[in-house]
Amino acid sequence: MKFKLEPTIDVKHMAKLANLNLSEEDIKKYSNQLKEVLDYVKQLERVDVKGIDPTSQVTGLVNIKREDESTPALSSEEVLANAPARSDSLFKVEAVFDDEN
Repeated sequence: MKFKLEPTIDVKHMAKLANLNLSEEDIKKYSNQLKEVLDYVKQLERVDVKGIDPTSQVTGLVNIKREDESTPALSSEEVLANAPARSDSLFKVEAVFDDEN
């Protein structure tokens, strides 16, 4: 599906969506930059890529995955040993939000 792009209109629309106040000078500058990008994309569309396999990465690296395994950790008592305040097996902290809000 092909879209007709109008750089000036598109820049104004994107600025509105992003809640940006752009000057006319900025709109002209960004419109020219967008036009250059779109012209380059048009050049790339003319390149014949028939018979070329898609490439997702070229480094040859592969993901090394391992199973998640639990390891021994501190007990609740050890974790809470230096807590200034606690409630059963939990840290007790002051409220962050007021009930009024």
